[in-house]
Amino acid sequence: MIQARIKRMCSFLLAYVILCFFFSLPGYSQEKNSSDIDMIPRPVLETLNTKFPNAVISKWTKENEDSLIIYDIEFEKDGLKIETDIKVDGTIHNWEKQIELEEVPKPVKDAVEKKYPKYIPEEIMMITAIIDGKDVLEGYEIVLLTSDNKKVEVTVAPDGKILEDSGEDE
Repeated sequence: MIQARIKRMCSFLLAYVILCFFFSLPGYSQEKNSSDIDMIPRPVLETLNTKFPNAVISKWTKENEDSLIIYDIEFEKDGLKIETDIKVDGTIHNWEKQIELEEVPKPVKDAVEKKYPKYIPEEIMMITAIIDGKDVLEGYEIVLLTSDNKKVEVTVAPDGKILEDSGEDE
């Protein structure tokens, strides 16, 4: 009986250690909802509220990217979906704002149409990087449905150069 109890405790301890290891892996993120906002560090929230006053957080994740802790925060502002990546020290890495197809520059539309004729856009985000404290247009992230009903995410520079394409991984 004591041996069975020790065996169960060892199994529990092993499972706990494995879970702790898994959740600390680089690149691992766990999505949180707006009720967990008190878990976001003060510098991150202060930066968010300074850059985007009255932002209503819908969800967020804490991510480990190249040994940096990044808070990926999604929220709405003035009826638009916005996402931002903020480092634990409060420095904004970049932010994305939802836009309509009509707002996408012609070179970007042309590049996507050439690669995915007759695509249907599902979501378009304008990506803005923060460089030397200034907003700099970095590109456009387009989630689309291809003509053969595959969901693809394409990131395109303002000049039309395709930077990333999840459809190429298939």
